[in-house]
Amino acid sequence: MRAGDYRPTLRFDADDVRFRFPDHSSWAAQLKGRKALEQWLKRLVSVGIQTYDDEVVVKGPPWNMKLCLRGHDNLSTADGKCIYENRVVIWGRLSWGRLKDYEVYEDTQKAKALDDYLGARMA
Repeated sequence: MRAGDYRPTLRFDADDVRFRFPDHSSWAAQLKGRKALEQWLKRLVSVGIQTYDDEVVVKGPPWNMKLCLRGHDNLSTADGKCIYENRVVIWGRLSWGRLKDYEVYEDTQKAKALDDYLGARMA
């Protein structure tokens, strides 16, 4: 995704994946299905947000694995000025190597500040 291609990430999602991003910003989402999630991921890539996994924990049998990912994401201007930085935790469930259900937690005030920045840039 950092290279601008969301498709490898999308391949890990089941056709009927459930995705949630609880928030009050424009990033908030409760989606069902790979097609719906694809639109959300396209936006993430088009804005240029860079996401990094710091630690991943997977536990359980292949048909019912739990996933916990801790990481960070950011967005910088072309000259390197950081305009957005956040911590991210993803809690999910996999079945046979496919994400079936996951929820992303971030600092919602920072997501709102990113909305404000993007809105001002588009105006």
